Amino acid sequence: MSERKPFLLRVDPAVLGAVQKWAEDDLRSLNAQIEFLLRDALVRAGRAPKKK
Repeated sequence: MSERKPFLLRVDPAVLGAVQKWAEDDLRSLNAQIEFLLRDALVRAGRAPKKK
């Protein structure tokens, strides 16, 4: 697995709560859910990073 880089994310509390609930429903951590959503958005937009 590649190196992870930490960063600060400011987000509306209601959005964070909704994503946290979704993560719990999917048995993921909040961090894993956010990464899942970002990767999915990149794939849908045709901007996913190329696999090595």
